[in-house]
Amino acid sequence: MKKVLQLIIAGACGVATIAGAAGYEDEYNALLKKYLTTDGVRYAAWKANASDVGSLQKVVDTIATNPAPQGRNEQLALYINAYNAWILHEALAKYPTKSVKDPLFTFFLLQRIKVAGEQMSFNHLEKDVIRAKFGEPRVHFALNCASRSCPPLNRQAFRGDELDQQFEKLATAFVNSEKGVKYSPDKKTAELSKIFDWYKDDFKGDGVVAFINKRRSTPLPNDVKIKYQDYDWGLNEAK
Repeated sequence: MKKVLQLIIAGACGVATIAGAAGYEDEYNALLKKYLTTDGVRYAAWKANASDVGSLQKVVDTIATNPAPQGRNEQLALYINAYNAWILHEALAKYPTKSVKDPLFTFFLLQRIKVAGEQMSFNHLEKDVIRAKFGEPRVHFALNCASRSCPPLNRQAFRGDELDQQFEKLATAFVNSEKGVKYSPDKKTAELSKIFDWYKDDFKGDGVVAFINKRRSTPLPNDVKIKYQDYDWGLNEAK
């Protein structure tokens, strides 16, 4: 009987550990809900609240030390949350600022963040981990670089069991927005986000236009002329 009880307790603990393995989503979600608007991030209010700055520190500390989960979607969700949460952390540290980007892109290139025990840069996390390992083009609409031309920051943490739906919702919203696609019917010209130019190889499966048309309410014509918008690196601060 004692052995049975021990097994039951051990099993229950195991379930609890697995269910709450990430250990940061609730706190992260509360912060996103409080400081994200449709226009951007309320950096000034966040920076002024020492308690909430500390809460974000706890989020990134957990991301820094917890091991990566086993499942593919769970891993990808962690890495995207890590990128976005660390971006917010570093943007707040730099605030007030007009942009996180500096002339030599050191904000993105220096090893200033830690994820699952590994010290790295934003560039390494995006290029060598998220893009290279998972081959999922929709990550470009989930990652946010604290800049105005970035797709809007998702208002909830990414979760492995909801990842496909979250990706699809964000990709669809972006290609149906002027930030993603500005179409001129008279000229049959589409000005696309620079993301589609910089990362065109990530969309080579279907091609950029096919990817967009699969999700646009009004598809682009086959003879559309493609141009690219200038990228606005201004801080994505709520107006």
